[in-house]
Amino acid sequence: MNGPEPGYRPCVGVMLLDHSGHVFVGERIGTPGAWQMPQGGIDAGETPLDAARRELKEEAGTDKAELLAESAGWISYDLPDDLRRKLWHGRFRGQTQKWFVFRFLGSDADIDLETHHPEFVRWRWSAMRELPLHIVPFKRRVYEQVVAEFAHLADGA
Repeated sequence: MNGPEPGYRPCVGVMLLDHSGHVFVGERIGTPGAWQMPQGGIDAGETPLDAARRELKEEAGTDKAELLAESAGWISYDLPDDLRRKLWHGRFRGQTQKWFVFRFLGSDADIDLETHHPEFVRWRWSAMRELPLHIVPFKRRVYEQVVAEFAHLADGA
């Protein structure tokens, strides 16, 4: 698919790799045990890449990264019924995401979760192959696809 799927909220996902090929994940505020990579909506007039850079800064508190790759297409997931009714006034059945992989150029001290609108309570580096094990079930297929597409960038992590 060349563009966002109709009926889904267009957004981006960001895979940030450290020098060892491990991936930044944050534990969502208010949802203990829910670890995920940064993601978020695309603002009006914003390109997906611009949105990915913004989300990285907003959620991980850093922009010390270089672009490595972009997903070949958009990956969609459906929200569970209870969330579908709550989020975005029920306008979307889920989200469709364009994924970007960045190499982190800073040190751990450059990660700052105390952003303007914090999303995560804590963070860690995770082996790429473990990502689908720690994501909420309704996003698991997305993470499996992202890991499959970008596994070659993990350097054995």
